[in-house]
Amino acid sequence: MKVCVVGTGYVGLTTGVSLAFLGHDVTCVDLDQAKVDMLSAGKSPIYEPHMDSLLADSAERLRFTTDYGDAVPAADVVFIAVQTPSLPDGNPDLRYLRSAAESVGAHIGEGFTVVVNKSTVPIGSSNWVDSILRESFERTHERRSNGEFSVASNPEFLRQGAAIKDTLYPDRVVVGSDNPRSLDVLNRLYRSLLNQTFTPPTYLPRPAELGAVPMVSTDLASAELIKYAANAFLALKISFANEVGQLAGRVGADITQVTRGIGLDTRIGSRFLQPGIGWGGSCFGKDTAALIATAADYHLEMPIVGAAREVNQLQRRLVVDRLLDELRILKGRRIGLLGLAFKPDTDDMRDAPALDIARMLLDRGARISLHDPVAADRFRREQPDLVQYLAGDVEAVFDDSDAVVLVTEWSEYLDLDWGKLAGLMRSPVILDGRHTLDPEKLGKLGYRYLSVTGSR
Repeated sequence: MKVCVVGTGYVGLTTGVSLAFLGHDVTCVDLDQAKVDMLSAGKSPIYEPHMDSLLADSAERLRFTTDYGDAVPAADVVFIAVQTPSLPDGNPDLRYLRSAAESVGAHIGEGFTVVVNKSTVPIGSSNWVDSILRESFERTHERRSNGEFSVASNPEFLRQGAAIKDTLYPDRVVVGSDNPRSLDVLNRLYRSLLNQTFTPPTYLPRPAELGAVPMVSTDLASAELIKYAANAFLALKISFANEVGQLAGRVGADITQVTRGIGLDTRIGSRFLQPGIGWGGSCFGKDTAALIATAADYHLEMPIVGAAREVNQLQRRLVVDRLLDELRILKGRRIGLLGLAFKPDTDDMRDAPALDIARMLLDRGARISLHDPVAADRFRREQPDLVQYLAGDVEAVFDDSDAVVLVTEWSEYLDLDWGKLAGLMRSPVILDGRHTLDPEKLGKLGYRYLSVTGSR
């Protein structure tokens, strides 16, 4: 099938490259000429494991352009995957979605086209996009639309750092539409993925336990709500683990054992039940805020989702509080932060805990040193006010420091020569923000081990 993907961020690029790998002819549209040139040369503008390899494997069926007219008219399916950042009131900013929908509507061809909302959008946005498409189509074509297109919702459930794996081997595919013809088109588009009949890439083999992938077909509003509800529930699990972690620290319990014990209950599950500094990134914060804002439009409150957000923000402040309890004075202290990306295997720093922690430490008069094995280049572009604190290597973070905080659990950090690094520190204090280090091992190496919760 012929596919157009509007937007080449994490979602758009992963969608486009994966569909091309599955055998479809894909054209990706992005208004950033530099990004289009980079992608056309086979280089990814984002850090995502296996992306460069998949780009190379899909190159014959994949094109990049800044011209809607070069991509939309012949497309059977158009995915809109533009950014929808949060506004101050928690609602998403839909100006990029509006602009994309207007451009798509102006260039729709004579055949039937399914226009898919891939961006995370408020409930009811598909109806809004449909009206924009219709107005743009009729203004450009100088006639009324007559079944040339239909809008569908196909939310993504991708984890950054595992986006390609989640695309090729998903738990489920959710499609919302009020048009049976759209559902049929999308079913054909995803058929090889649903049946897992495609040949997997050698560098990302199919999980042995994976069978046929279920496709959940719903109305438009239900598909949109599924996306928000799923992210809110995952955010809630993380915040729940962190809240219980605070109690574990007070009563002397081991929070990692507690979460393991409850996670083995199949009704609960262990995923997203890890205590630590909390969640960041572009999804959980934005989507929980949007869910609360949408509920407010209908005169509803969502206290559970609101509490999850409050607990998550508290975890960042607890890092500073734990350091203050241990060191007594932060003014003039040298604190190292390991990790800037909000999670491993990505260079994304949107809502990254490290940035808030760094600024809180600076506000208290501390001297800081920052490091990330992947996100450093992006950090230099996006955080110019903090660039002066970026260390050239890991040793510089430990050198003469009063404490070091593990913020992002990169594998490179877990495999450090911790014994050697302890000798570089003024006082060997390590605050494990992700509960991934071995307290006993570090203790034998001379470290004073701390966790955010006060629990091992």
